[in-house]
Amino acid sequence: MKILAVNAGSSSLKFTLFEMPAGLELIGGYFEKIGLDDSFYSIKLHGEKNKYVKKVADHGIAVQILIAELLKNKVINSLDEIDGVGHRVVHGGEKYAQSVVINDDVIKAIEELIPLAPLHNPANLIGIKAFREALPNAVNVGIFDTAFHQTIPKENYLYAIPYSWYEEYGIRKYGFHGTSHRYITQTMQEKLNKKEVNLIICHIGSGGSLCAVKDGLSFDTTMGFTPNAGIMMGTRSGDIDYSLIPYIMDKTNLSLKEVDNILNKKSGLLGISEVYSDHRDIEQGMANGEEKAILANEMYVLRIVNYIAQYYVLLSGKVDALVFTAGLGENAIGFRKEVMEKLAPIGITIDNDSNNNIASYKEKSAGKISAADSKIDVYVMPTNEELMIALDTMNLINK
Repeated sequence: MKILAVNAGSSSLKFTLFEMPAGLELIGGYFEKIGLDDSFYSIKLHGEKNKYVKKVADHGIAVQILIAELLKNKVINSLDEIDGVGHRVVHGGEKYAQSVVINDDVIKAIEELIPLAPLHNPANLIGIKAFREALPNAVNVGIFDTAFHQTIPKENYLYAIPYSWYEEYGIRKYGFHGTSHRYITQTMQEKLNKKEVNLIICHIGSGGSLCAVKDGLSFDTTMGFTPNAGIMMGTRSGDIDYSLIPYIMDKTNLSLKEVDNILNKKSGLLGISEVYSDHRDIEQGMANGEEKAILANEMYVLRIVNYIAQYYVLLSGKVDALVFTAGLGENAIGFRKEVMEKLAPIGITIDNDSNNNIASYKEKSAGKISAADSKIDVYVMPTNEELMIALDTMNLINK
């Protein structure tokens, strides 16, 4: 069974074609700057990546090029070989706690949820509609970022605001990165041979969120009503005192939209360092003795440590594993060490040799990095949201 996993953004489209149930990646690709004059796409096949500069006017054209590449590279001989298309959908609100086969009613529901994700859900819908038209015989499935977090209890997802705001406008913590947190949870359940597993998962990339998993279910997470809540990130501020918004608007005459843009796209590591949004560049700045890069990293580490400590208490100290995942979590050896060393008060100790040998560019990409005397086992575990999308799609087709 061949399953296409798709992640459509407002000006991008990422895809991977899997042979299921083996989970074998046949081909992948990424279209960027769709609709712009300098658009391009890349194709990854047999471990090699090739870039093509080509005008991609819209997502429909991107889908046509994608299909042409599948046929040209002979990963399929006919479009009928593609059994299903799994779509990442950012927001499912309270309506979707699991993945679903997409029909007209689901499309309508995703449209109704656009006010909760005005940048993402419209782009996701563009991808869904383009593939439904191009591959009419394939089953389309929606995999929602928010679904995994629908098990969070009310006391953890409500804000201390008028209750009517929740009832009338749906204002609550929704959480994101759910597909990644679910993938790591299932992976750790298998690894530890324990279904009701308690975890603290650190999905740390350019965006980042932590998740407290209790008895195998999401119990709390750092992102909230929007992905800008929680820890600081590459360009996002994370948690702030909301009163600074009207204050800075008054001082600078910036509009609400402009301040919101700054908090989402010009804050975080970029805001503090004033130069770097990528932690790899922060590390280089630290090596060069740049004070603001050093400060940005210290703030980043502390905010992650604070949430880990909070979730340790939330889980009553009964934590089966702390897991680092996503780009930074999987590869930033020194960063992981800094976080773990600050967690010594809760009994975490690091095995430096193991930590030093785990990264995607090293001999191992996964494994345990805590020492034998650590009270909590700490792992690095690569996430695979695309495979999770393909698995959900396959399972719904087989129902």
